[in-house]
This record gives sequence, structure tokens and C-alpha cells, in this order.
Amino acid sequence: MAEFDLVILGGGSGGYAAALRGSQLGLTVALIEEGKLGGTCLHRGCIPTKALLHAGEIAESAKHAAEYGVKAEFIAMDMLAVNAYKDGVVARLHKGLQGLVKSRNVTFVEGHGKLVAKNTVDVNGTKYSGKNVILATGSYPKSLPGLDIDGTTIITSEQAINLDRVPKSVIVLGGGVIGCEFASVWRSFGAEVTIIEGLPHLIALEDESSSKLLERAFRKRGINFELGIKFKSAAKSKDGVEITLEDGKTFAAEILLVAVGRGPVSANIGYEEQGIKMDRGYVLVDDKCRTNVPGIWAVGDLIPTLQLAHVGFAEGILVAEEISGLKPRPINYNGVPRVTYSEPEVASVGLTTAQAKAAGHDVVELNYDLAGNGKAQILKTAGSIKLVAAKNGPVLGIHMVGARVGELISEAQLIYNWEAEASDVAQLIHAHPTLSEAMGEAHLALAGKPLHAHG
Repeated sequence: MAEFDLVILGGGSGGYAAALRGSQLGLTVALIEEGKLGGTCLHRGCIPTKALLHAGEIAESAKHAAEYGVKAEFIAMDMLAVNAYKDGVVARLHKGLQGLVKSRNVTFVEGHGKLVAKNTVDVNGTKYSGKNVILATGSYPKSLPGLDIDGTTIITSEQAINLDRVPKSVIVLGGGVIGCEFASVWRSFGAEVTIIEGLPHLIALEDESSSKLLERAFRKRGINFELGIKFKSAAKSKDGVEITLEDGKTFAAEILLVAVGRGPVSANIGYEEQGIKMDRGYVLVDDKCRTNVPGIWAVGDLIPTLQLAHVGFAEGILVAEEISGLKPRPINYNGVPRVTYSEPEVASVGLTTAQAKAAGHDVVELNYDLAGNGKAQILKTAGSIKLVAAKNGPVLGIHMVGARVGELISEAQLIYNWEAEASDVAQLIHAHPTLSEAMGEAHLALAGKPLHAHG
């Protein structure tokens, strides 16, 4: 039996972050992954989808080139070339990650692992024992009763990233982050897109104002959606698939993308047999990612926190540092930046207006229209920055919609996490003309001294 200070089951964002940080802190580490190092984010999620979104951005630029005085023409998408570009990005990052893991002297084990004792993982008959074990087995695309995912007509995001053609029409079942990103991609590529969402708004976890702005932008782009009506059934047809909603409405398309969320990969891996507390398949942990079993930890999509790669990174680093005796601070999940990379982008950190009021704050709000921002005019983007703040207190939430606003989230994150007040940010000088300048303008206005905004 091979023995280590730390054995990690799962080589995705949370797992490999824990491995790299643990090794850096002097721990001997074994990292076990049945697929490719990097997991969902690198191979089936964040990276390939954002590459597709960028290809869509280029397509949109070609379509609207004349508006900028550029003579160009959008003819069609070459999906063979698009996929080669996407796969090249993934391959380069994968190679770099493999080299990084090797340089840190992490023992990488390829194969299906199972927890067979409180400190032991079995991989194809070979046992790896750790003074500490981290569970990081990630998540899978969920479906709904009555939906047969066949990978061709009815698909999930894992098949969607590798389509060899642009479908003529698509129904996207689910208006969350994944659904809205693929709807945006396919519309840019030239498909007819309809989103079906059972909740009252798209990206329903965001502030309602952001949802409404995205819905307005999607309508302008010709992306159709039905809100507040739940899915009932689906049936394959000669031309693709037809779905029926609970109110009797029907929709037909060439492809149905099922984007109703992701569930934890936890079945038949030995977790319950070792007495680990679970809920709906999620492994339950405390604020330091400890399970109820001493020496066993869990991170990433496997636990009921935000299903974001950067959250997995943070949780993996947290556990490695806690094991090493550094006593890191628990993660403030409200302070984690969130981005939907559609066109336009939606980005946020902190509390929504509803959450701030529910927490008992006397709330003040400010909406800064990007129409007043010079760079936004240059980019021909619409949207806003909304600030949610406590009266005579700190900024409680920042919510943005517009082109490239995801690149502004780092400053927003600092503002929220450092409990800055509007007046603190208002005295900072932002470069002109930049989109980031809109962050300064919004805080200037909230502080009572608006410049390029009506006050």
C-alpha cells in the first residue's frame, strides 16, 4: 500500500488545487483521476464553452463590421475550425497543468478510485493510504424524468461543446448560466434559439434587475424564451424533437439541450459506506470543508456550495492550508464573484436587493447606465452597473450587465469583501476611457457627487 500525507480523489479544479498547494507546503500527495487531469472545467465546461463564446463574439463582429466602417462579411461558421481552435486551447492548458503537477512532485494516478476505508482509496486493486483524504469527484449534468439523453437529438452541455455543425434550431431547457451561455453561442452562430425556464426569470439567482436587462438584450438578439412554465414531456420527431409544457404549449427544434443544473458525483464510490453524512447526493461539510469523519474532507461541486471552478480552487487551497496548520479563514461565499459569459455578460458579487433587505439592511440603490460611459459607447454595448448598499454603510452588492463586465468583477470583489463605502471608492481615479471607469462613476453617484450621470 502506497502511503501519503494527502490522498485526493478527483483531479478537477478543487482536487488539483489542493494537490498543488499541499505539495507546495511540504505534504506528500497522491492525486487520483479517472479521466483527464483538470476535470469538467478544463475539458467539458469553463474553458471549451468560453472558447465557443469567443468564436461567437468574432462572428457577431463580422456581422456588424459595417457599423464600425469595416468592410467584412459573415458567411458561415466552420465548425471543424471552431472545434480545432477550442480543442487547441484545452490541449495547451492540459499540457501546462500536467507539467505543473509533475514539477510539484505530485503522484498522479489515472483510474477509477473508490473510498474503501476512512483513509484509503482503491484504484484498480492498488490501495493509496493518506493521513488525510480529500473527496473532489465533481458533478454531472442532470436531467428530468421522461428525458432520454441520447447525445444526438437530446443532449447535455457535454455533447454541445463538440457539435460538428450549427443546428438550424435549438430548444434550451433551463435558463440558468449554462443554458444562457449556449443560447448566446448558438444565436451568434446563426441558429434559432428558444429557452424554456420554469422560474419567472432567466439567471434567476441573480438580482432581478440583471435578469430583466439580459432578457431585454436576448429579445433584441432574437433569442426567444418562455418563462414561468414548467416542462412536461418531450418526444422525438422526424425533424428532431418536440417538447410540451405544462400549460399545453409545444415547441419543436432540431436539438434539445438539457441544461437544468448539475448534480454531485457521489454514488457507488464508498462515501456512505464510510459513514460520511450526505444530503441529496452532496457531501456535507463545515466551514473548513471537513466532513463528519475525521481526516476526510470534501471540496468543489461535490459539496453544496457555489458550483464554480474558482470556488473549487479556493476550497482546495483552504483544505491544504488547514491540514498544514496555517489556519486559513473560512470562505465568504457571498464574496465570490459570479459571471455569466453570454452576450451581454452578467457579473455580480455580494447580495441582491432582495437578500440585503431580507438580512435587515436599510438599503439604498443606484443604477449607472453604461450609456454614459465612453468605452461602452465605443463598444456599442448597453447595460448597467447596479450598486446595493446599506444606508450610511458599506456596499453590499454589485450587479453588472454589459459587454466584458466580467473583467470588472475583480474590483467589485474587493469593494464588497473589504466592506468599502461608496465614498471610499469615489476618491479612487479610474482610467479614461475604460469600462472600469463606470465602476468609479457609479460610486461617485452613490456618494452624492455624480460626474457623467444625472444626480
